[in-house]
Amino acid sequence: MKYLVLITDGAADWPVPELHGLTPLAAAETPNLAAIAAAGRLGLAQTVPVGAEPSSSAACTSILGYDPVRHFVGRGAIEAASLGIELAPDEVAMRMNLVTIEGGAMVSYSCGHIPTAESTAIVAELQDALGDATFRFHPGIAYRHILVVSGHPELMDASYTPPHDISGRPVAGAGPRSGADVLVDLMERARPVLAASPVNRARASRGDALATDIWPFWPGVTPPHLPRFCDVRGISAALTSGVDLLGGLAVLFGFERLTIPGVTDGADNDYAAQIEGAIAALADHDLVVVHVESPDEEGHAGNLAGKIEAIEAIDRLMAGRLRELLSEVRVLIMPDHPTPVEIKTHVGEPVPFLLAGPGIAPDGAGEFTEAAAAHTGLVLDPGYQVMDLLLEEHGA
Repeated sequence: MKYLVLITDGAADWPVPELHGLTPLAAAETPNLAAIAAAGRLGLAQTVPVGAEPSSSAACTSILGYDPVRHFVGRGAIEAASLGIELAPDEVAMRMNLVTIEGGAMVSYSCGHIPTAESTAIVAELQDALGDATFRFHPGIAYRHILVVSGHPELMDASYTPPHDISGRPVAGAGPRSGADVLVDLMERARPVLAASPVNRARASRGDALATDIWPFWPGVTPPHLPRFCDVRGISAALTSGVDLLGGLAVLFGFERLTIPGVTDGADNDYAAQIEGAIAALADHDLVVVHVESPDEEGHAGNLAGKIEAIEAIDRLMAGRLRELLSEVRVLIMPDHPTPVEIKTHVGEPVPFLLAGPGIAPDGAGEFTEAAAAHTGLVLDPGYQVMDLLLEEHGA
């Protein structure tokens, strides 16, 4: 048996008044997802444990079949693993966004979704100006980077607010706090460096959002030994994604990372190339995970039309190909968490999942929506049981 998992990051949502009470997933034109649903089985999965932060680190860990509480790894350490950053025992890795703050408000948590080439140059400037025995700046993808802090274990117990949680809102009181003075000082020292950046001057001349500030959050330390997926399940696995979080999970859980040209973290993702590369990888692996970030990005931006477009692109260019493979490949399609456009951030509510392919008896749902999944009455809690359900015929 071959298996393919399609994670549509943040595609789940709340009913939207402008859509007459439909969610973006329900309002989008998704004939291929509907056809797969008609041939498969729907349900809901609680991918974020009660009390856990509703981020993709917990949710995607669940989808991969791991308990995000038992196998918890701070997100900064996960993304550091993706970049090949080795952490010393006294080091804390933190996610660090380049952000735009104007008038005391978080205008853009992504610095206008700054291109990777430009943000890499800015992070190099920060390293030249502020890097020392305590701080190391590592470039990542687009606005997402890593700050490594040595000698300050108290940062693991400090309080943080992800910048996407305060889009368009005042930042006062939302920065690192409760024992994170060393970070507050660093953020202040970073502002003049960013203000003098040649990259920022070029962005200003084009009218692009400026990288006015750094915003560190999501700390993590060197994780303990984690069981490899192939050892736990007895099958080989690979993964493709345009973000470092999933790349880091692949490293930590022993998935092969696929390099597929055109795979990005946004609306410019080459959906067709990503799914074709994943399907080709099934020749050498038993299971392939495809992670698509674009619905989540549009949710964070509060872009209803963009989120619907992302879902429709996934249906047209990815689900259509999976539909052709159902006689030989078992598929799992699901978001990791909802990212409601109304609030522009994640929530920890259950998400719909769809199983189809050999050995999966259809339940008559007929459409892949939050409401249809809830109507089936099938709820997996904890959500990591979804991998068990996908692989149950394999006996893994």
